[in-house]
Amino acid sequence: MIKRLLLVKHSILNSRILPRLACVCCAVLVSACATDTGWLDNEETVLETAGPAKLKQVVAMQDRLDRVGGKLLINNAPLCRKQLRNLLGFSVANKYTYSPSLAALASETYGLDDRLQVMNVIPDSGAERAGLQRGDILLRIDNKPVPQGIHAERDTVEMLSSLVSKKKSLNLTVLRNKVPRKMTVSLTPACGFRIELGQTGNVNAYSDGNRILVTQGMMLFAKSDEDLAYILSKEMAHNVLGHAKTLQNTHAATSLIDNLMLTPPRQAASTGLKPMPKKFDIDADTLSLAMSLRGGYGIDNATRFWKRLAYRFPATNAMNYTALHPATSARLEAMPNAITRIKAIDKRRKALATPK
Repeated sequence: MIKRLLLVKHSILNSRILPRLACVCCAVLVSACATDTGWLDNEETVLETAGPAKLKQVVAMQDRLDRVGGKLLINNAPLCRKQLRNLLGFSVANKYTYSPSLAALASETYGLDDRLQVMNVIPDSGAERAGLQRGDILLRIDNKPVPQGIHAERDTVEMLSSLVSKKKSLNLTVLRNKVPRKMTVSLTPACGFRIELGQTGNVNAYSDGNRILVTQGMMLFAKSDEDLAYILSKEMAHNVLGHAKTLQNTHAATSLIDNLMLTPPRQAASTGLKPMPKKFDIDADTLSLAMSLRGGYGIDNATRFWKRLAYRFPATNAMNYTALHPATSARLEAMPNAITRIKAIDKRRKALATPK
C-alpha cells in the first residue's frame, strides 16, 4: 500500500489529485459558520516570559516537537524518498541551548553543562531499541569525541552528517550516573527534515525545503499532539512537494528560520515570503493528511483544527499563519473528501499488511 500512497503524492505533483474549487471569501465562510460554533474552543493561551515557568514551558514544547515530529519523520520515510536520511533517534541539549536568562536555571534543573545531554529519545528509533535514556551525556560517537561548548549542537550535526550517510549503525559512549556505557545504535531511515522551535509568540510555522520551524505561539495553539501533527505534516508536505523552491521562497524562509531560532530574534519577524497559492496549499493538505495518519494520528478533526486556526488568527495580521496560507475556504471545502480518500487507502494498506 506504500505504492498507493506514493500514487497520492505522484497525483499531487501532476495536478490530478483534486478538482478545481471555486474560491469563497474567508469572511463569508466564517459568517456562514457563525451559528455553528461547536468547532470553536473557548481557550486562552499564555506564553511565559521568565524564570522556572518559562523554562518548564520551553522544555515541554521541545519535548512535544521531538515526540510528535519523530514519529512523523520515521513513519513517513516511504513518502520522502528524495529527502530520506538516516536518523539516530534522539535530541540533545547543553546549557547553551537556552537563552542567557535561562541557562543557569537549566543547568541547575537538568544538570546541563558544556557537554551534550540526551533530552529525548524518539519512540521506535534505533536509539530507543539500544536503550539510550534521557540524561545520558554523550562522550564519543564512533570513537570520536563529541564537541562541547557554545557550538556543540551545530558541530555535532556536522560531524554526524558524514557518518550517518555511510553506515547502518553507530557506536556511542555515554555517561550515565557517572559510569561510562557503550552501545550500538542502529540508524533509522526517516524524512530528513530538522524540526526547530521558534522563539516568538506569533502563531505560525515555516519550512524552507530542509527544515521546519514551529513558533512558540503555534505550540500553545496546537493543544493536542494530534493538532501539532497537522501542523508538522503540513510543513513536511510543503518540503516534499518542493513548494519553497518553486515559489522562490527558500532564501527568505531560511533566513527567517535562522532568525527565529535565536533568543530573542535579532529583528522583527518580517517574513518576506510569498503567500502559498491555493493549489499548493490544497495539495499539501492532502499529502499531510496521509502523513498524519501514517504517523499514528487521527485525521477526522483536521477540518475543525484549520477552521479554528483561521477564525482565531485571521489573515488581517501579516504575522499569522493564515496570512501566508490565505485560501482557507477552498482548503476547508476540499478537506473532507481528502480525509475520506486517505482513510480508505490507509485501511487497505493495513489490511494487506495484516498476516493471514
